[in-house]
Amino acid sequence: MRRMIISRRVWLALAAAAVAAAIVLIVRSRRRPALPAPVRHEHAAARPAGPAGPPVDRWPPAPVLGAPTAEDLARYAAAGPARIPAFLQGGHDRPARQPLDEATRRRLTRWGAVGLALCLVAAGGQVLESAVFSKEPATSWGPSQERPCLTDPPGADCLFAELRREGTASGPEPVAVPDPDCHPPSRAALPALAPDAKVTRAVHRQWRRIERWLRTHAPKSRRTLAGPAEPAAVAAVEARMGRRLPDDLRASLLRHDGAVTAEDTWGFGFLGNTSLSVREILDTWRGLCDVDDEDYGGEESDPRSEWWDGRMLPVGADGSGNHLVVDSVRRDVGDTDNEGTMDFTPGGVRIRSYHTLLKATADALEKGRAIGYWKPEVVAGELEWTVRARR
Repeated sequence: MRRMIISRRVWLALAAAAVAAAIVLIVRSRRRPALPAPVRHEHAAARPAGPAGPPVDRWPPAPVLGAPTAEDLARYAAAGPARIPAFLQGGHDRPARQPLDEATRRRLTRWGAVGLALCLVAAGGQVLESAVFSKEPATSWGPSQERPCLTDPPGADCLFAELRREGTASGPEPVAVPDPDCHPPSRAALPALAPDAKVTRAVHRQWRRIERWLRTHAPKSRRTLAGPAEPAAVAAVEARMGRRLPDDLRASLLRHDGAVTAEDTWGFGFLGNTSLSVREILDTWRGLCDVDDEDYGGEESDPRSEWWDGRMLPVGADGSGNHLVVDSVRRDVGDTDNEGTMDFTPGGVRIRSYHTLLKATADALEKGRAIGYWKPEVVAGELEWTVRARR
């Protein structure tokens, strides 16, 4: 639940103000206005003259500046009576406030009760929300041990102890061990192997479909396809990486050793990537192993869920640090994310092998289909892979 007002003091102040306003309205609506007291006019009774006594001094004595003359009195009388401020008049000259009629009093009382009820409901909801939904764990920003930190700089030991404690609060830290796939035990020369004849025929069949379509619709991209790789070069790369390439990938490299950029045309590739040559596969593999040659979690780690693992074979690159890969163990196709982990649903679909990738590409080119969210399009004689909107 999202609170609109966070401070409890503000809530209490608003509730108190609303209650006070409701009470004032109720009291004012029920109180009868006081009638003004009658003005008493007292006339001094004429006192009988007493016997004449000895002469006395006049009291009060005559003013120092003299008494006003008849002309002065006439001038003041013409100016009108003196104006007395309203706050000094005592309220006797103001008209009495008319009492509110019964309907108005009932309406004010009703609205005051409604406002008071709303304040009570809001306060109750705030109390319930604070008691049930807003219990947040206490956070300590300082060292918890009581002993002083006598280090240089001051507090460094306590700070690092606190950081270590926070790092292990959710469980033991994963153990990083060297990735054996990035460090093959032996790099002895391997004999060149010819791929299986059946696999070779299947791979060549899909390449002929791709080449025919490129020659007709995207001749610029067709010219970027490289010639066949040398079997000895493939065997040397396999020895350096300590593993054999899948037969379908080896057969593909022996037909086209990747692609090259020609003039201003990007090299041909699959799913937004440019196909890598045998040499580029080895160089890219070495570079990724230099960045990440450890397995986190030891023997229980999953090579397919890490940022990189040496058993993967990079077969394409998009120029932004991401790569199309083939798992040398499971033989399926995936891609890497330079800001995340590997994923084996490129384009949002599963691709079981490199031959499956070739066939899916040939079908997409000939039938105008997409591979997942990747759709091939031709722009000025060049093949481009665009990401279509997901539905």
